[in-house]
Amino acid sequence: MAAISTLLNFLFPPPPSLFVTAMSVISIASLANAGFSEVRGKHLSYSKFWNVNNNDKANGNKKQQLKLSSKTGMLLLYTPAFLAGAASFLVFPDEGFRSTVLQSAVTIHFFKRVFEVLFVHKYSGSMALESAIPITLSYFVSSATMVYAQHLTVNLPEPPINLLYPGIVLFLVGITGNFYHHYLLSKLRIKGEKEYKIPKGGLFEFVICPHYLFEIIGFYGFSLISQTLYGFSFAIGTTFYLLGRSYATRRWYLSKFEDFPKNVKAIIPFVF
Repeated sequence: MAAISTLLNFLFPPPPSLFVTAMSVISIASLANAGFSEVRGKHLSYSKFWNVNNNDKANGNKKQQLKLSSKTGMLLLYTPAFLAGAASFLVFPDEGFRSTVLQSAVTIHFFKRVFEVLFVHKYSGSMALESAIPITLSYFVSSATMVYAQHLTVNLPEPPINLLYPGIVLFLVGITGNFYHHYLLSKLRIKGEKEYKIPKGGLFEFVICPHYLFEIIGFYGFSLISQTLYGFSFAIGTTFYLLGRSYATRRWYLSKFEDFPKNVKAIIPFVF
């Protein structure tokens, strides 16, 4: 009881919604499982692991995969979530400052991702449709659920400890750091190049996935802005997934580049 009382200092009361409660549990469980799968070598087929199923086929697995170009696949991942955020202003208008900030943060986050796909990133592979569909659904459902969970807090008393403004700061740090390191990645290749290189600059000197680190920071920004159980559940689940994905990414770089600096960690400088 003491633990629950402490949590309620930071959170709105859990909503009387079976859907939101179930999604809070599902988000942590499914994303944590996806992270552990990455560590075990069972990757979602995008980015550096776009051809993982081709390798499986070479080892005797005859399963055929429908493929999208990486650019098309990434647009599929982020566009529905962006539209969900934008539509939320029409579905839930004028529900107070906190709700407006959350809706804005969700919309800006996924608009940035669509903008990067169109104008920043350089692609060299493809994406398996069976990987694109669950990621697309995850982003879309999480965005819609986060906004809906906030809607359910309307007319409830604010949590005793207000984390809205620290959340705004975390969100801005996260989205800025993520964009900066995506920009650095885009500069690794000149036009026409497709091979991977060891990233340099920024926090790439310390970790191989600083863009993931800042994405995690951004999602904790969402959770502090919202102060809902679902917001924190999705942030925790995302942390598990990106820890696993970054571990797998570092392992991939170590296998591909003999000169990869061993002191460069996966996602947390000097630690992991």
